[in-house]
Amino acid sequence: MVTAADDTSVEKANWHWRNSMRPVRFFNLDARASLTFLVFLFYIRLHSFIITLAITMVFYYCERKGLTFPAALRTLRVWLIGRDRPGWLSYSHRRLRDFG
Repeated sequence: MVTAADDTSVEKANWHWRNSMRPVRFFNLDARASLTFLVFLFYIRLHSFIITLAITMVFYYCERKGLTFPAALRTLRVWLIGRDRPGWLSYSHRRLRDFG
């Protein structure tokens, strides 16, 4: 018979496998979004600090709205390029169909 104490000890022993796919965080922000700090460290100027701060605030706002860093980049790409995908042939686009 497995007791609750035995169950928690097994859970604590295997915690690293469950948390291995969590995104890396840096000061409560996705670590990929904080790459601008690395650029700022190599080029310390007022305008690079302002750009770093602005980019960080944009990605922080996106995370508060529920977008992860990769999803925010995909949304930005769709917003810049639009819904028309120039690399696709016209017959490859999905179209709405009514089968009723």
